[in-house]
Amino acid sequence: MNDVKKFLDSAKRYFKRSDTFLLALCLLSTVYGMVMISSAIRYTGSLRSLYVQIGALVIGLFLYFLFSLVDIDILASRWRFLTVVGLLLILSLQWLGDTRGGNKAWIRFAGIGIQPAEFVKISFIITMAYLMSKYKEAGTLDRPLSIIALGALLMAHFGLIVVVSGDTGSALVYLFVFIVMIFSAGIKLYWAAGGAAFLILLAPYIWYYFLTDNYRTRILAIFIPSQIDPTGQGVTWQTNLTKIAIATGGAFGRGLYKGPQTQAGYIPLQSSDFIFSVAGEEFGVVGCAAVVLLLTAITVRCVYVGLRSQSRLGALCCIGIAAMVAFQMLENIGMCIGVAPVIGLTLPFFSYGGSSIVTLYAAMGIVSGIKMRPRPVMFLR
Repeated sequence: MNDVKKFLDSAKRYFKRSDTFLLALCLLSTVYGMVMISSAIRYTGSLRSLYVQIGALVIGLFLYFLFSLVDIDILASRWRFLTVVGLLLILSLQWLGDTRGGNKAWIRFAGIGIQPAEFVKISFIITMAYLMSKYKEAGTLDRPLSIIALGALLMAHFGLIVVVSGDTGSALVYLFVFIVMIFSAGIKLYWAAGGAAFLILLAPYIWYYFLTDNYRTRILAIFIPSQIDPTGQGVTWQTNLTKIAIATGGAFGRGLYKGPQTQAGYIPLQSSDFIFSVAGEEFGVVGCAAVVLLLTAITVRCVYVGLRSQSRLGALCCIGIAAMVAFQMLENIGMCIGVAPVIGLTLPFFSYGGSSIVTLYAAMGIVSGIKMRPRPVMFLR
C-alpha cells in the first residue's frame, strides 16, 4: 500500500513539474491526425497504417517521459558519441536503405520502415545547442574556427542525407534548424551577411549541378505552372488535387468520411505528405485553422520554455525543436496549397509516419525536461 502511495505521489510531483500543457497539445494534435488518417485510408479497407501510428504513439510517449527525466547537460556532454552514431545511421542507408518515391530514406524489416534522418534530428539539435552555448560562453562563437566547426557538422549531416538518400526535404530541415539556432545563439550579423552572399554565389552551382531535374521542375512549377506543366497532369498534379480538395471543403467541410477525393483515394500519399487536404475537404476552413493553431501553439510553447530556461543550452535546444516543427508545418502546408515545392515532408503530429511521431515526442520530452529544472537565482531576480 505504501509503495502504491509513493508511486502516486511521485507521479503527482512529476506531472506538476513537467509541461502537461505541451503534452496535451501534442496528444490532441496526434489524435486529430489519427482521425484524418483513418479517413484517408478508409478506401483501402485496411487499418494497418492506423495501428502503426498508434504503436508509434505508445513508443513516443515512453520516450517523452524518458527524455523528460534525462538531464540535457549530461546528454549533451556526449555530443561526439551522438554525432558519430547519427552519421553512421544515415550512412547505413547506403547498404540497407530501401528506395521508394525516389528516395533511399528508409530501412525496412518485418514490414516496418525506419527513417534514420528523423531520429538524427534529436542528436543534431543537442550537439549544435551544446557547441553554440559553449562557444558563446567562451566568447568565441564569432571566431572563424568556431564557424568552420559548426558549418562542417552541418554539411556532414546535410551532405550525407542528400548524397546517400537523396532526401533533400529532410536535409532542408537541418539547414533551417541550424540557421535559426545560430541566430538565436547571438552570432554577429556580418557572418549572416557573409553566409547570404556565399549562398547567392553558390546558387547557380546548386541549381545546375546539385538539384535534380525533378526538384528544379518542382520549384519552377510554383512560379510558372502553365509553362512547366501546361496539362496539369505532371509535376503539379498532386498539388492541383489537394487545392481542389481544400477549396471544395468550404467553411465547415463535407464531413468526416464524406470527402469525395479523400474517400476515392485520388490523392497519392494523402495519409502522410498530403494529410492537410483531408482536413480541408472534410473539416473545411475550421479544420485547417485548428491544425495551424495547434502546431503554432506547440511551436510557441517550445520557444516559451526555452526563453525561461535555466541555461543557454536548454534555450537553444527548445529553439531548435521549435524551428523543426515550424519549418515542417510551413513547408507541408505550403506544398498542399501550391506555394512551396513538393519535397516529401510530413505534417508534424498529424501525418502518418512512425519515425516522425517517435522523434517528435522524444523532442517534446526534452522540452518538458528543460521546463522541469528550476531556474538559477540570478535568472529569477
